[in-house]
Amino acid sequence: MLSESKKLNEKKRLRSLPEIQPPVTVRLMFKKVGTLQYISHLDLQRTLLRVINRACIPVWYTKGFNPHAKLVFSTPLSVGAQSEYEFLDIRIDREMSCEEIMDRLNAELTDELCITDAYIPTTDFHDIAWASYDIEIHTAGADSKMAEDIRKTLTTSPLNLTKKTKAGEKEIDITALIRSVNVTFDEESGAIKIKTVLSATTNEFLNPEMIITGLKQKLRVLSTDPKTEHYSIMRTGIMLSDMTLFR
Repeated sequence: MLSESKKLNEKKRLRSLPEIQPPVTVRLMFKKVGTLQYISHLDLQRTLLRVINRACIPVWYTKGFNPHAKLVFSTPLSVGAQSEYEFLDIRIDREMSCEEIMDRLNAELTDELCITDAYIPTTDFHDIAWASYDIEIHTAGADSKMAEDIRKTLTTSPLNLTKKTKAGEKEIDITALIRSVNVTFDEESGAIKIKTVLSATTNEFLNPEMIITGLKQKLRVLSTDPKTEHYSIMRTGIMLSDMTLFR
């Protein structure tokens, strides 16, 4: 980690290098886990922008009255959800290798929020079709029968819930947006474990929190003591329409 004076000198050195025309897009793959699951998307944007500046990344700024660095994220992640598979596109206007960008950023980050890869992308975020999740539920009465009831609930149409959209609220059958679901009961931990693949397209994005909402409404899971009942959501992958991993 550089001192403030060294950072200032480094920024001056980078800005003196020949400008790349047009700016180059670099895709950053990162994870957000642990306590950082509770920061909002806006806080994440602000945090990564500050980190990019501290790391002296030669990020491209928009022209005009209010220049700003443009950060483009892949898919939304709700507060309280963790992820091992997030993406952010930045643009740089000076030469710097992807390896150096990753090393500089990780020097300013933590184990809970860190860059796991950096490269020049060949795909577009609009190509994303699916996202996979591991959901773990600790609730009263959890057993193999409850696991089977959960599986049936999530695979039996209709399972209508109210979804908030930019145009307002609308009722949807979420089973149409669930590609696959596997539910098991783990005797050792006493948890219901759900592995599921949900729609992640721009027009039909299914927030995994709606899975929890549906189970609360239909099966009354997580409805007794909030001090002992809890759940976790981990995004484990993002896929293209043919189910190959997005890069």
